[in-house]
Amino acid sequence: MKVSVFLFFLVLTVSCKSYFNNSSDTYKKTDTLVNLWHHKDSFLDSIYGISLEKWYNEKPKKINREIIVATLDGQIDLNHEDLQGQFWVNKNEVTNNGIDDDNNGYIDDVNGWNFVGKPNGGYYIYGNFESVRILKSSDKKYSTDSLFAKEKARAELSTNSKIEHYKRGEKTMKLFDAFYEVINDSLMRYFPNGKYTYNQLDSLYNIKKINDKSFAARRNNLDSDIGALVFYKMSMINFRLDSRKIINDRVAEMDSILYRNLGLDFNERKYIGDNPEILEKGYGNSKLNEAKNLRKHNTEVSSIIGANRSNNIGTKGFHKNIKIMPLNISTSGDEHDKDIAMAIRYAVDNGAKVINMSFGKEFSLHLEWVQEAFKYAEEHNVLLVHSSGNNNFNVDDNPFYPNDVEFLKNNKEEVVQNFINVGSMSKRVDSTMVSSFSNYGKNNVDLFAPGEDIYVAIPDNQYKYDSGTSLAAPMVSGTAALIWLYYPNLTVQEVKNIILESGVTID
Repeated sequence: MKVSVFLFFLVLTVSCKSYFNNSSDTYKKTDTLVNLWHHKDSFLDSIYGISLEKWYNEKPKKINREIIVATLDGQIDLNHEDLQGQFWVNKNEVTNNGIDDDNNGYIDDVNGWNFVGKPNGGYYIYGNFESVRILKSSDKKYSTDSLFAKEKARAELSTNSKIEHYKRGEKTMKLFDAFYEVINDSLMRYFPNGKYTYNQLDSLYNIKKINDKSFAARRNNLDSDIGALVFYKMSMINFRLDSRKIINDRVAEMDSILYRNLGLDFNERKYIGDNPEILEKGYGNSKLNEAKNLRKHNTEVSSIIGANRSNNIGTKGFHKNIKIMPLNISTSGDEHDKDIAMAIRYAVDNGAKVINMSFGKEFSLHLEWVQEAFKYAEEHNVLLVHSSGNNNFNVDDNPFYPNDVEFLKNNKEEVVQNFINVGSMSKRVDSTMVSSFSNYGKNNVDLFAPGEDIYVAIPDNQYKYDSGTSLAAPMVSGTAALIWLYYPNLTVQEVKNIILESGVTID
């Protein structure tokens, strides 16, 4: 397998000739144990990072101009210590005066806009999956188009499969809840001090299990059937269910997915009050950090691009003059194509040069809206950077949206030349270099960038290592912004080509 690996040093060599949770640990301050491996250099450190550390050691000249990177994502922790001074500020807007001072169609948009906010300033958490929206959309539209009819059939298959999957998950969680006390009390007979390792449980399970009975038949005598009991305890450990509260939270989560994300009768847009079938300005609100449980992802992504480099805490971004424009489009569920399209247009109209899109979905109801916004960005010399997704499938065969090709028309030609799709790679230099979770595709994944074990900021002034293609995309977004920061006259096609041509092919 040949992999095109993105090396930042080569990018700057060319241009300077004239974003999976891998750990639950959190850390407060930067110290010698923090590993920013993605900033390392392949030649100096034998690590395929982006060579940002090497570039700074060469003492680049000071730059006064600023570059704006829009992050189309969830909400964000605007008060995070490592992001202070790094947000875009709309200088033509007065804070919280209820007036659209700059007449851009958005009231009080001082730092960005929440396209999934309620008119009263609130927020909602759950939205449908896109496959469900396709099933709920007008039958008339599909009855006149055989390609969309085929897509509707695929959406129905996907929706039904997810329903069955989450129903099984809900049933399992309820089973764990019902037997939680029995399992823990019974294990005290074998481990009186309440302490045991996973390997001890595994050995006990293999000794005590009864092969001639199904687990279903053994549940009534669970407290006396140590084989079944230990099997369930091991399963609970695998699911990280170390308290009954966590189990109950998982049951509630499954319920929300089944009856909201997958609910044909659930209409999340009623909370916004807009018409999701019409492109329009002004819906949503200016509140970017109200939902505490929706702030983590964008905080992580934005910290890779713009975290403070000189405060000696947390992580480090690319440059102090790269400013983040947070645009909220994500909830628990799939993003609306309307919100994606309108957020792209907002970013372009308000000065962003790079748009980071660390999200994705397997269906797109209004791809034409999104791709028209792509073209709008291209016309205004703006780069779009997208994460390839964490499904471990080939996106040449399985579409993952948004993208710059038209799968439904069997036309795999790119519709724009300002779009980069980014997969995730690790610091390993062997056959596992491409992250196991990363989507791939010879034609539709342009390159791979660091996306595993990345040290990032998370809400409430905390930090952690995390993984995902969502963290690989901002590596490219930050680099594009840095190139433009020093070479503002480059076209978007030139910046894209510099990045792609700097990739190293590793066999």
